[in-house]
Order: sequence, then C-alpha cells, then structure tokens
Amino acid sequence: MTRNARHAPVRPGICAGGKSSRMQVEGLTFAGAGLYDSAVQSGAPIAFVDLSREAGDLPDMLLPPCPVIGIGAREHPLASRLDACLEPRFDAAQLVDAASAQPLAAAVVAQLLRLLPSLSIDDGLTAESLAYATLQGSEAHRRWIGARVTPDSPAAAGRVVLARGGDVMTVTLDRPAAGNAIDRTMRDELREAFVLAGIDRSISRIVLRGNGKAFCLGADLGEFGTTRDPAEAHRLRGLTLPAREAARCRDRFEVRIDGACIGAGLEIAAFAAHVAATRRSWFQLPELAMGILPGAGGCVSLSRRIGRQRALLMILSGRRFAAREALEWGLVDALVDDPA
Repeated sequence: MTRNARHAPVRPGICAGGKSSRMQVEGLTFAGAGLYDSAVQSGAPIAFVDLSREAGDLPDMLLPPCPVIGIGAREHPLASRLDACLEPRFDAAQLVDAASAQPLAAAVVAQLLRLLPSLSIDDGLTAESLAYATLQGSEAHRRWIGARVTPDSPAAAGRVVLARGGDVMTVTLDRPAAGNAIDRTMRDELREAFVLAGIDRSISRIVLRGNGKAFCLGADLGEFGTTRDPAEAHRLRGLTLPAREAARCRDRFEVRIDGACIGAGLEIAAFAAHVAATRRSWFQLPELAMGILPGAGGCVSLSRRIGRQRALLMILSGRRFAAREALEWGLVDALVDDPA
C-alpha cells in the first residue's frame, strides 16, 4: 500500500473475537521495512516489531501513528528508534488490550513522547497541554466523564501548607480525607509555593510531602470536564500548571513519598532532583483508561526521569509499580523507612 492510499480507521475491537493472546500479538507484529504502511493499512491500535528478525538499523523506517513496541534485545540498533521495548513484568497482550480500548489516546501519547526529546521543558509542557486538549475533546473522554462515579458528599477543599525552617521550605499537600487529591485550590497554592521558591533564592531546599496515608491520589476526578472548551482549558493550564514552576526549581526540589503516588502527584514529583519513598509506597499513571494522557507535566517529567520508552510503557499499561520496582526504574532515588 502506498502512503497516499486510503487509510483504514483504527478499530478498538481489532483484537477481539476469541483469539489467543499470542495470536493477537502476532497479528500486530510487522517487519521494520514497510512498517508504516502495514500498520496503517491494518488499522492497528498498536504495532510490534520482532527485533530478532531485523538484521540491523533501517534509516528510512517511518513509524506509524500508533505506539510501536520492540520485542527482543534493547541493544538492537533498531530498538532506540521505537516507542518502547517490551520489558520483564510487562505483557504484550495487556498492552494490546490497553491500546485497543483507547486507540486515540495511545496514538497521541506515543506521538507526543517522540517529539519531547527535541523540546525544552517549557516547550514540552506546551506540547503536552496541546495533546491533552486534543484528547479532552474526544468522544472517549466524554464517555469516561459520563460514566464516572462521584461521591455523594465530596471531600472538603484542600490546602497546601508551607513551613520554613532555616533555608528549607516544606510544602505539604493537606487533604488527607481525599488522599490529597489535588483540587483547584491546591493546584493554585502549589504553583504559588514554587513561584515563591523561585523568587526567594535563600531557600536552598523545597521538600514536598503529603499528609495522611497517601502521598497523592492525583488530580480531583470530580473536577474533570468542568472546563468544557479544550482550547480554554489549554489556555488555563498555561497560566496555572504547577509543573512549569516546579521544573524551574528542580535543582532544589525534593520529594518524600509515603503511600499511593498516582497521576498528577507522580507527575509533579518526577521533576524533583531527589525523590525518596517508603517501602509501602506505590506508583501509577491511570490516565490512558480515561481517554487522556498525563497532563500535569508527567509526559515531560517522566520522559526525562526514566526515558521516553519506559514512560510510554508506564502510561500505556496503567499498571502499579511497587516501591522496589520504582527504585529499579529510577522513578525514585532512595527507599526509606521514615518519609520525614
């Protein structure tokens, strides 16, 4: 098929119909030569390349819009060109299921992560917000908003507490009844804390922690969809996103994690120069299942902290990472008994 031929639409059910997991993956495995045309023609929501069958690099290889995962040695000369390489503890069939359920979100996040290494942090955050806005307007995300379950009695608004001790400023997420889920008030106060640290150079360390059993359960899900215009939502993120200010203070930024660290909490923490976590802590990026991508700075921060390929695996799989695995991957820098 030529690149000008009619493209088949991505079909969320491409892997359904009782096929075995192995057959699903084999049916989505393509040769590196002609990869673009083969994947686009089939309407694949995800593509695999068997690196053991590839002789070497393919300088003219084009990636299709969907995620492309290598199966085989990460040292293969073609591996670094792909979106990710399958790693232990990841199942190819589960990645197929995730991409098939949310093909548009999977495609957008893969394309964004390909772009980010060539951008500065500021430009990367702008690109991430634009990609997020694209998915905010999607039918898949609107369906998720319509189906979500919200509590009858929403938790009280949160706050961010600042404490100064010498040259150290401690920033505490304080909404324990909601697992420190970040609402608008907390978002704005968190941004203001980093703005303050940027102005006051006598602050040598900014230490972020959470109050209660969880470090942070992510953004407040009840506030998703309240800004209906994706373009306006993009404009507001440019003005209010804490990640932009956190990144500017990253050389002085430390995080102490105890308990669940999900979504926006992990996205902001990943900008820090040093992240310590207790052994009971765990980590997750669940956004793809909502039809969106990590939009609190996580595509930028995670791709810089653990690399774009592992960032894609984490986002696409949506799986939980225990503290030890997070340490192995570089999500955290140290495991501690006491988060204080």
